[in-house]
Amino acid sequence: MMMLSPLVLMLLAAPLENGLPRPEHGLQFNTPVTVWDEALPLGNGILGALVWGDGQPVKISLDRTDLWDLRPVPEFHEKDYTYATMREWEKTGRIDALLRMYDNPYHRPAPTKIPAGRIELTIGDQPAFQSTDLDIAGAMAHMAFKSGTEVRVWIHAVERAGIIEIQGKEPVTAKLVAPAFGGKEAGPSQPAIVAGELANLGYPPPVCTSGENWTAFEQEGWDGFHFAVYLAWEKTPEHWRAAWSVVSSLEDPSTLQAAKMHVKKALKEDSESLQKSHQDWWNGYWAKSWISIPNFTIERQWYLDTYKFGAASRRGSPPITLQGPWTADDGKLPPWKGDYHHDLNTQLSYWPCYSGNRLEEGLSYLDWLWNTRDACKEWTRRFFNMPGMNVPMTADLNNNQIGGWRQYTHSSTTGAWLAHHFYLHWKFSADRTFLADRTYPYLHDCAVFLEAVTNERDADGKRTLPLSSSPEINDNKPNAWFPSITNYDLALIRWLFTATAELAAELGKNDDAQHWKTVCSEMPHFSLGEDGRLLVAKDYPLPESHRHFSHLMAIHPLGLLDPSQGQDAEHTVQGALNELDRLGSNYWCGYSFSWLANLAARAGNGVKAEKALETFATAFVLRNSFHCNGDQTGKGYSKFTYRPFTLEGNFAAAAGLQEMLLQSHTGIIEVFPAIPDSWKDASFHTLRAHGAFLISAERKDGKISRVEISSENGGACKLLSPFSGKLLELSLQPHQRLVLQQDPQ
Repeated sequence: MMMLSPLVLMLLAAPLENGLPRPEHGLQFNTPVTVWDEALPLGNGILGALVWGDGQPVKISLDRTDLWDLRPVPEFHEKDYTYATMREWEKTGRIDALLRMYDNPYHRPAPTKIPAGRIELTIGDQPAFQSTDLDIAGAMAHMAFKSGTEVRVWIHAVERAGIIEIQGKEPVTAKLVAPAFGGKEAGPSQPAIVAGELANLGYPPPVCTSGENWTAFEQEGWDGFHFAVYLAWEKTPEHWRAAWSVVSSLEDPSTLQAAKMHVKKALKEDSESLQKSHQDWWNGYWAKSWISIPNFTIERQWYLDTYKFGAASRRGSPPITLQGPWTADDGKLPPWKGDYHHDLNTQLSYWPCYSGNRLEEGLSYLDWLWNTRDACKEWTRRFFNMPGMNVPMTADLNNNQIGGWRQYTHSSTTGAWLAHHFYLHWKFSADRTFLADRTYPYLHDCAVFLEAVTNERDADGKRTLPLSSSPEINDNKPNAWFPSITNYDLALIRWLFTATAELAAELGKNDDAQHWKTVCSEMPHFSLGEDGRLLVAKDYPLPESHRHFSHLMAIHPLGLLDPSQGQDAEHTVQGALNELDRLGSNYWCGYSFSWLANLAARAGNGVKAEKALETFATAFVLRNSFHCNGDQTGKGYSKFTYRPFTLEGNFAAAAGLQEMLLQSHTGIIEVFPAIPDSWKDASFHTLRAHGAFLISAERKDGKISRVEISSENGGACKLLSPFSGKLLELSLQPHQRLVLQQDPQ
């Protein structure tokens, strides 16, 4: 190992800055928000709220992330619900039977995520709106009126309560509005995006109660599930203060009493101390990492998306669904049922937590995947009749299959992509206990299944999948199944067998390691075109612009193909980017641009990555920063112009910027590996690299001036010197920090 001279080795006691975002990183509107999906978002992982309206009234849409209708899908318990039968029906062209069994159940109202209702505040006599803003440093929404009255709303970072504070002399009236479960039912035929009216769920009316300074309702759902919302307030001549809580029967069967307890606890504590504990949590969150770049549009989007991640994902709460803690408040079921989509959406949502140094928040996802293994194993046995574990692609709160396009909902490789997140946590945390207790067992179970399901051989004697697809190529048409294994499935299978072998060797399980290496060697190589680019499958190039880059999984996120591997790999990576350029973005969603930024960063193309992130931030987000899938500008970035919001595009964009600033996936740490030359001044603080190394770096006047490396666990790392381009091999003690301002001698 190379030793460091005293000139470049320093022990630092504290970070240089506090990392808090500036006011301009948040939201500031001079016109009122009149629709729920442009509202100011608040959350603490379990509770969510959207603040909007013009003051006539002030609206606070409520959510709780474990509010679900979990009724089972009857078709998935029929005798014909088996992998063998699906293969036979596909072979014989029984499309109507396949649609009835797999696709059509998804168009029913349930299972689905459900909303929690709304608070409406009437202030005086039609106050004139002045402004509204969201302070993301302190996670507080604010609304001001020309009369001088001001409203502040926040969800406590730790306590299960939301707070409303109104300063002014005008009288305040509070109203709770239950979700429209008792409204008019819509017909049974609904588009895939929206499952219809809430009334289609068939719930009884809520039970509403109230008193002098409180109001509440209890709502019964399916099969005994129920939840309660409780709102109470206190007032003085110039101040009105309230708290609310939402409790589900999954937390406490006495939902109303539990909600009341949370509210009373919040109101009992004085506002100053309650706000301090709230701000302390957010200060700690922001201190984990921060960035500064000369492109303010992209910088601001990163701060907004990082804020939303902290609001949406907390350990001990359910992980991020399509809309996280911000379920639709329009009388309808949420877009795509607000469920868990594992063919892109949940995975992209957790991309930024690793290099972004927010592993604790990311454990919300991994804990849930771990705790729902039994349901996934039971589904694997029942449907596939095979050992090991696969995971349904569309899933409810318990990770149970809920159906949809069969080529993806019943894909054989979904579990492998989810296993990748356990692997990433190990690589970035270097937590050997997590490796032994969770990462390796999860990967092993998924590998056992994939070994079984690939036991059949192709014409070349290689393992193959009997049914192989590539999300979402050819949608749900019969030809969405390919006659040969797709590069999407192949990348996930080859990655999983390779990673399982790597981790087995790390744990001293040498026989297991050799077994998985052998199984991997029996898989075919990637299907490439004559020009070296990745195809969708053998003899099937990507035919047109497409939103999902599933055929490029080997490049990112899996890293099986990387420019660092030599000229051939570099040619393949560049060919993939060239093909995306040639086919254009006509049929892309916002998340496509976010993913492109990650791909371009892996290729070292900072100009392309910057352009993709800027397009995302200016054309594919609503004014509150929610990713809305379609192009909202009318400038022709995409022919998709619809706007149901989902969150994966936001979080993948944050990850894309982090890839531009720091990479370590090859085992070598590189700072500023993919930024444009025009970024003369840029910096980042404590982004995370493989091996549990925290990296900070600064670039001034076009040159990197400083690099800091801190080790959580101690150990060796490799750094590509930003000063000479040489490979430095460094050794650090636990909690030691090195500051490099030149190469060590």
